[in-house]
Amino acid sequence: MSPTAGPRKQIHLAAHFPGVNNTTVWAAPPAGPTTAPGRDAARPPSFGSQIDFASFEHLARTAERGLFDFFFLAEGLRLREHKGRIHDLDVLGRPESLTVLAALAAVTERLGLAGTVSATFNEPYELARRLASLDHLSGGRAAWNVVTTSDAFTGENFRRGGFLDRADRYTRAAEFLATAREFWDSRADAGEPLPVDHRGAHFTVRGEFGVPRGPQGHPVIIQAGDSPEGREFAASAADVIFTRHSGLEAGRAFYADVKRRLPAYGRRPADLKIMPGVTYVLGDTPAEAQEHAAEIRRQQVSPQTALLTLEQVWGVDLSSYDPDGPLPDIDPDPHGELAQGRVRIADPRAVADRWRALSRAKGLSIRETVIETTGRQSFIGTPQDVARELEAFVQGDAADGFILVPHLTPGGLDPFVERVVPLLQERGAYRTEYTGTTLRSHLGLPDPARPVRKD
Repeated sequence: MSPTAGPRKQIHLAAHFPGVNNTTVWAAPPAGPTTAPGRDAARPPSFGSQIDFASFEHLARTAERGLFDFFFLAEGLRLREHKGRIHDLDVLGRPESLTVLAALAAVTERLGLAGTVSATFNEPYELARRLASLDHLSGGRAAWNVVTTSDAFTGENFRRGGFLDRADRYTRAAEFLATAREFWDSRADAGEPLPVDHRGAHFTVRGEFGVPRGPQGHPVIIQAGDSPEGREFAASAADVIFTRHSGLEAGRAFYADVKRRLPAYGRRPADLKIMPGVTYVLGDTPAEAQEHAAEIRRQQVSPQTALLTLEQVWGVDLSSYDPDGPLPDIDPDPHGELAQGRVRIADPRAVADRWRALSRAKGLSIRETVIETTGRQSFIGTPQDVARELEAFVQGDAADGFILVPHLTPGGLDPFVERVVPLLQERGAYRTEYTGTTLRSHLGLPDPARPVRKD
């Protein structure tokens, strides 16, 4: 379809603030005005800090300048460990998501504010209250990324450490969300709240909600997950699904599978936006972009990181191996637990076999194999190439939009906003201004029906 062929599906964009991991390259953006109005311009912000508010502010302001739908924060409930030691990159930790978003509400005007909060280690009333408060403070821009936590290692930080069986995580999340919505709906008007009386497998709640109904009715609900259970949960209850990026055909298959589940819950295809997380690397020529991408990968996968990544698959100490040498010829230990706080690899033997076959076929070292198989950039090319590819995914029903995860923090989004967004606008596939004030309006989502008060 050419840019003049008529109305096109509009691309939705969001910005993800990267967490503490080896894929993030911490550096200041190019010289230029970066201090916020009213701040001491003589004291440049410390952009190298995971908890410096200036980092969050810079990325959020850039996203709003690019007319993005929302700004997205992840969550970390415990510092990860490897071989009994805290992972080096985790020492800084990360602040609590909704606290940061409340501060960002004061320095942005239209940008949606999405925070990741676990449905395992919170309570429906308390979280519903915090989210409704953020929705009021931001004028209707709050969103909740619903995640589940089942590992006992993370649970040790909480009173009920490790209590939740993995099989129960989505049943608890579904009941948690349903209970939160009961609280939000109990304040249907300016009068007294309706009492909430919920009795279920995970929660027994009876009381009144203390916050008036928010501007959006309910905050936007995001769900991250690709499993069959995650897809069904998203189809039944979410407004946005944050998924892994894959090729065009795999994206189409995922898109069709999730969208076909919606009618069973009385929902339309447009009621759920599918937004894979993606990275990008730009260059003035395709060759320059590829060279830049290769250099980024070398920065992201140091020799130490390569061995650490390999140990997460093999489950045994591999510190005696040379990162520039061949992969181990020993088999992984399926019960090895060197890493704590990370998602377990379901079939380490299959991963090891695949990596060894690739290493042999291409003559790759340990480090080169890890670079080749992990965290590869999604879209690499000139701004025109990237704009064309992004639109091909949306127009080809492989996605409704994208959550961009820049490799450089906090200035990594600037080139995309400056060089790719104008091209998407020229193609008629992206907004040229915000037309609404709430996140639901940005996403084209309906407002939740207001419950009928029964006196």
